[in-house]
Order: sequence, then structure tokens, then C-alpha cells
Amino acid sequence: MSRRRPWWSVSFAAGILLMAQAVPYGPEDVNPPVQAEPQWDSASTRELARRACFDCHSNETEWPVYSKIAPVSWLITRDVYEGRAALNFSEWQGPLEEAGEAADVLREGEMPPRLYTLMHGHARLSEAERAALAQGLAITLGTASAPTGENDENER
Repeated sequence: MSRRRPWWSVSFAAGILLMAQAVPYGPEDVNPPVQAEPQWDSASTRELARRACFDCHSNETEWPVYSKIAPVSWLITRDVYEGRAALNFSEWQGPLEEAGEAADVLREGEMPPRLYTLMHGHARLSEAERAALAQGLAITLGTASAPTGENDENER
């Protein structure tokens, strides 16, 4: 009996995973068009943000092959849609409440998430890159919030 149980368990688990493929989560993994980006302080800041942030915080998500396989697809889709809702560099219409926190969250090591960087080596930032991106985001997002183009030095 013990020899049949593992075979039955594996077959059952495979059947559940196969059925899960029929359960979609959210809209298709299609990127909407880029409408507008913030006025980046430098090309370097944009490149660092592209590497570390754009998969979840822009309409330029690179959907890997495994993002089509449930239940992983559900988690990835949820993360992307939550990330875009909080801060989307591709639909920039001016400052958002969360935009002001972006540099702080980056400095504190909360972003990019550890699980994401384990799967996406390109998103791993050195301490120098993390500091440069945080500073660049503070300048970029701070500049975007000043309608006259002047920066308030007391906010930095």
C-alpha cells in the first residue's frame, strides 16, 4: 500500500495543478501603453528604476514564462496590479501619495522585495546603486510635485 500512496498523491497534486490552469486571475498579462513618465533627474535614475522597479511599477512589465502557470501566475498578476495601483511610472500624471515614499521604502530595503530579487538577478542593487536610486527618485518625484519647477529644500 505505501508504494501506491505516493503515486496517488503525485497524480492528485498534478490533477489539481492542471485544473488550476483554467482559473484565471485578473485581466490578461498584457501591458497597457505607456502614457507619460515623470521627468527623470537623470538617465541613470531611469535605468536603475527600470531594472529594479518597472516590472511592478510600470506598463513595461516583462512577463516571464512561469507567470503563465497557476498558482504562480495569480501571485505575479496580483503583485503587478497592486504595484501599478500604488505607483505607476508609465501613467505619470503628477505626484501621488505613495510617490513621496518611494525613496524611503527603497532606502529601508523594503523594495524591491527579496523574493523578487532572488528570481530576478538584474533587480539586485548594490548599496551604491540603492543610494543613487533613492536620491534620484527623491529628486525626480520631488521635482514632479513642484508645479513651478522649484524644489523646496526643506522637504529633502
